[in-house]
Amino acid sequence: MNILVVDDEKAIADLIEIYLQNEGFKVYKFYESKDILNTLENVNIDLAILDVMMPDVDGFSLCQKIREKYNFPIIFVTAKVEEIDKISGLTLGADDYITKPFQPLELVARVKAQIRRYTKYNQDKVTDNVIDFRNILINNDTHEFYFNEEKIELTPTEFAIMWYLCLNRGNVVRTEDLFKEVWQEKYYASDNNTIMVHIRHLREKMYDTGKRAKYIITVWGVGYKIEK
Repeated sequence: MNILVVDDEKAIADLIEIYLQNEGFKVYKFYESKDILNTLENVNIDLAILDVMMPDVDGFSLCQKIREKYNFPIIFVTAKVEEIDKISGLTLGADDYITKPFQPLELVARVKAQIRRYTKYNQDKVTDNVIDFRNILINNDTHEFYFNEEKIELTPTEFAIMWYLCLNRGNVVRTEDLFKEVWQEKYYASDNNTIMVHIRHLREKMYDTGKRAKYIITVWGVGYKIEK
């Protein structure tokens, strides 16, 4: 597995590299954003860890550039602790967000969780690997999502959420169950904001952002559902 690490704080980038290498990952490390897109053209990256505040191109801008072409998981590692910064990062296409200072082992655990989920939703074969209903067609083998016959690009996390909701179409999916399924981590109340951001982003991509969403329905205090 190839991991991209971008952080202008050399000590932090080196520390992340050591812990990831100890787990068997191959690390492509950069202290600035320069030449990263060129590297992506030549190396099959499985996950990226990006700092937000960098002197040349900030992590948010770099994330946007990456998402124009690549769907591998992205984790932000940053000293920006405001909730709005976390929401901004997730809205731009990141899959997870961890603030400095952090425990290296926690970061490694999150990397493994993201890769497990990404691998599961891109490679595993399931009995019902294609779901087709209500102008929605989602293929768990090819990681493709079509809405009203238009192909819509989803991040790995967005796809995982949509697949699980479609798999349970007609039933309410509890917020806690959705988080555990997609993130493979214990759910805390604060994680509700993370899910809300991704749901909002999915609705925007489906042009279903009115006062009453027609596809991804919020069941207040419980979770979300997609009607059959």
